[in-house]
Amino acid sequence: MCLGVPGRIERIDDGPGGMAMGIVSFGGIRKEVCLAYVPEAGVGDFVVVHVGFAISKVDEREAEAMMRALHEMGELEDLGSPRPDGDREAGA
Repeated sequence: MCLGVPGRIERIDDGPGGMAMGIVSFGGIRKEVCLAYVPEAGVGDFVVVHVGFAISKVDEREAEAMMRALHEMGELEDLGSPRPDGDREAGA
């Protein structure tokens, strides 16, 4: 299934060709993400990420609700990502 996962921007850097890149935390798991599609987003903002690209900015409440729903559907288990309460899945 193709899905977007919410995360919090921790750092923004200039990438190749001046494209904005950032480090985004998904409940403690950090990934480099292209931020070119969300130029209004800044450090501390929440974004929805799909295949390495932030595709929209969301508020914290919406990000938390999305993470809970993804967890309940079992969509985050293969990633070894933390549960919405911040604890890691057993065996991850």
